[in-house]
Amino acid sequence: MEEKIKNYLKEKLLKKMKVLGCWTSLDNEITSELLALAGFDFLLIDHEHGYGDARGITQQLQSLKETLCSALVRMPKDDEVYVKKSLDSGVNCIMFPAVNNRKEAENIVEMCRYAPNGYRGVAPGMIRATNYGMNIKDYFDNIEKNLLIVCQIETVEGVSNIEEIGRVNGVDMLFVGPMDLSTNIGKFGQFDDPLFIKTIHEAKDKIFKSAKFSGIIPFGNYDWKDVFEMGFDLTTAGTELSILRDSSRKIIKEFRN
Repeated sequence: MEEKIKNYLKEKLLKKMKVLGCWTSLDNEITSELLALAGFDFLLIDHEHGYGDARGITQQLQSLKETLCSALVRMPKDDEVYVKKSLDSGVNCIMFPAVNNRKEAENIVEMCRYAPNGYRGVAPGMIRATNYGMNIKDYFDNIEKNLLIVCQIETVEGVSNIEEIGRVNGVDMLFVGPMDLSTNIGKFGQFDDPLFIKTIHEAKDKIFKSAKFSGIIPFGNYDWKDVFEMGFDLTTAGTELSILRDSSRKIIKEFRN
């Protein structure tokens, strides 16, 4: 049965909506389904530091299928095979960590696109993204415009090259990673340090001047409401791990006292 393939997250961004997600790393489809049904716009499924694998991505996508919640999957890095398997499974929102320059960004886009605009391998009759060959035409006609490619800015080199990265056709969003950025400048977790503040504002100002969507992880004393007030389009309200950890510790603390 043919089914129109949509990217709800990209549609919301194009409508100038603020979008709020939850960071996930446990690779648990039941947890993901629960968070989606709770109403998050997207789940950021972390395959750089999280516990999932390529097969787990398919299970995560299946758990979100009956919801309006999108899966934004962070790659381990620019691994061509992992990217191909992820896209073949049906991922249409994809994030790459620590993108430092235009050349890296161009390679990322080409990995995600079919020829003549890239070099992604083709297997239309056997992949989940085409409903296993039952929706090939719609997928191939629309994948480039449906795809949301997110490049993370996490280093001083990346900040210095934001303008060039932002000029790459196919890059849709520039997303700041404050923890890695603070570590890269030698100020691990020191979000009040003057050098970090200067660097994060430089990144923000450059991203806002680009034609790309903007994203960031809340940091320091800034929560999701604060980063939206700063002008960012997309952020997260914590991780499923932090929600489970902090609520559990609160209950136990009240019980023990």
